[in-house]
Amino acid sequence: MKTEQGVLRISIAVTILLAGVGILFGILSGSFAIVFDGVYAMTDAAMTVVALLVANLIASSASGAGKGRLVKHFTMGFWHLEPMVLGLNGILLTGAAIYALINAIGSIMAGGRPLDFGQAIIYAVVTLAVTIAMAIAGSRANRTIQSDFVALDAKAWMMSAGLTSALLVAFVIGSLIQGTQYEWLSPYIDPVALALVCLVIIPIPAGTIRQALADILLVTPSDLKSHVDAVARAVVERHGFLSYRAYVARVGRGRQIELYFIVPEDFPAKKLQDWDRIRDEIGLAIGDEGPDRWLTIAFTTDPEWAD
Repeated sequence: MKTEQGVLRISIAVTILLAGVGILFGILSGSFAIVFDGVYAMTDAAMTVVALLVANLIASSASGAGKGRLVKHFTMGFWHLEPMVLGLNGILLTGAAIYALINAIGSIMAGGRPLDFGQAIIYAVVTLAVTIAMAIAGSRANRTIQSDFVALDAKAWMMSAGLTSALLVAFVIGSLIQGTQYEWLSPYIDPVALALVCLVIIPIPAGTIRQALADILLVTPSDLKSHVDAVARAVVERHGFLSYRAYVARVGRGRQIELYFIVPEDFPAKKLQDWDRIRDEIGLAIGDEGPDRWLTIAFTTDPEWAD
């Protein structure tokens, strides 16, 4: 649980196990809510596998270790794949919840469904313990890792824990009303609980989807643009340049920054080493140097090259 890939591998294994158990228990107990829980987990596991592949590609590309044919075809790196995976993951999870909500409403209108509350409670207790443990472990690990993939994975575990908690409460209530005057409500317990849980979890991936779309569309992050502008203005004033052009984008974990400085035509000639020292100065002022920063700095006397 110390690396992004390690966290995702463990999450995949646990998710697949829970998904299989959930679908089996759902069929045996007659609970569509539990079946949905298993399908939801299986969908999340599939997307986590894709996230792990993308994370490995980004790591190998950024470190320069990847020399395979695929890396040669993506010389600009694989950062652009990260928001695509995050957005698709959020959309699939939201779509699964909407589909389950529609089925729950249809079941309520049809008079509900019978349910074996004993088996359902056993499943809910075990699953709740596992999901809470995974959510806590993922959140703690991401304090150091700082990965969007791990953050989304931890959020998915928290969503699963919330879903399971609601189902557990509903199943316990259903079990308690057996043999009472409220037993006629039993067939509605499962679809009503599922509908309520879906209404809660449907909006949760919205933030991830919105950020992913912003990254895919190369929407300029205002805070990063303001910082780069401040650095560029200081450089222009300090070195006597005419102006600058800054182009900034956030693509997943990657930050792409292009800076063009307009130099006067009569500017004193400098050695290439001197221009490199200015680049180093600018890069140091921008900060966050690392494999996820793509920084291009150019100097020209022709503004058309910068526009």
